[in-house]
Amino acid sequence: MHLLKKKPKALLVLEDGSVYRGYAFAHVGQSMGEVVFNTGMTGYQEILTDPSYKEQIVTMTYPLIGSYGINPEDMESAKIHLEGFIVKEYQPIPSNWRSRMTLKEFLEGHKKLGVEGIDTRALTRRIRTVGAMKGILSTETDDTRILLDRVRAYPGLVGRDLIPSVTCEKPYLWKDNAPRPIELLEKAKSRLRVVVIDCGVKYNILRNLEKRDCDVIVVPCTSTAPEIRAYKPDGVLLSNGPGDPATLPYIVNTVRDLLGQTPIFGICLGHQILGQALGGVTAKLKFGHHGINQPAKNVKKNRVEISSQNHGFTVIPETLGNRIEKTHMNLNDNTLEGLFVPELKAFSVQYHPEAAPGPQDANYLFTEFTELMRKEKRNDA
Repeated sequence: MHLLKKKPKALLVLEDGSVYRGYAFAHVGQSMGEVVFNTGMTGYQEILTDPSYKEQIVTMTYPLIGSYGINPEDMESAKIHLEGFIVKEYQPIPSNWRSRMTLKEFLEGHKKLGVEGIDTRALTRRIRTVGAMKGILSTETDDTRILLDRVRAYPGLVGRDLIPSVTCEKPYLWKDNAPRPIELLEKAKSRLRVVVIDCGVKYNILRNLEKRDCDVIVVPCTSTAPEIRAYKPDGVLLSNGPGDPATLPYIVNTVRDLLGQTPIFGICLGHQILGQALGGVTAKLKFGHHGINQPAKNVKKNRVEISSQNHGFTVIPETLGNRIEKTHMNLNDNTLEGLFVPELKAFSVQYHPEAAPGPQDANYLFTEFTELMRKEKRNDA
């Protein structure tokens, strides 16, 4: 504890007035966001670089974080997107042959607050009881009244479109495990071609598509249906992303215009977008699903898959029509985890089959997507 006292004091104040005290092990300053907890024992680098965590402060329930450092291979985007990172105890000396820098160096390089010494068990129990709340992390003042006023004035996530802050600026080609200029796309269409609507896409989604011999074109969230069709795609993937899905009518309308023309696969936010395009309604979850141990039942195959999840909203099953097959359900709270519309060649899952981090139980969905595209391509030939 004497080592902690040498570090700047940090306060976390929640919108309900709860106060948690700790110490900053990386960066100083102030940040605000929705406070959520993640139950993964590993995978903190993927969590930090997941664009879906934009404007969220993440608490890790596993107590010791930082032990294997940071490496370039496990990046899920080009930068850190969350607003603050809370751990019980930071491990400053990583032990892993792949490590290239410490967690502290990584956070400081992106000017993100890292806080330790907070009772993360008590914080997690509070969120589970009350629900996800707005919070503020600060090393600038000990006056909790000032911090409480600031966090209560913060608008939060509900009703806000955060996608423009994480989408790509212009189309690009994902090739050889990295973003490349779109000009490198071969005019001769010899492989399956997938257009990914970027709402904050994770790199491992793109890796999985390239691994299955696809040309992967990533386009901004504002791309129109005609612009997407101009690439002559064999399939369209709707990516994960942050914020409230109910604020995205421009993407929903684009997807509605594409339905039935080409196979569509939605992941996480993409599932919520597809659900809305099919007439469904979304709602906020109490504290969301954030972790790599969520049981999802595959209704069609009558088996349970352990899944990686990161979402705070859900599609309400009762708002979907009868023609829509409900393919997966969450066994913790019975929320909808997957849907399929055969005649429209469209399906989606609420969880993350790319599993970065997480188990590989649902990796088969990328294979099913490519098989669906090949089948449609043969039918069109």
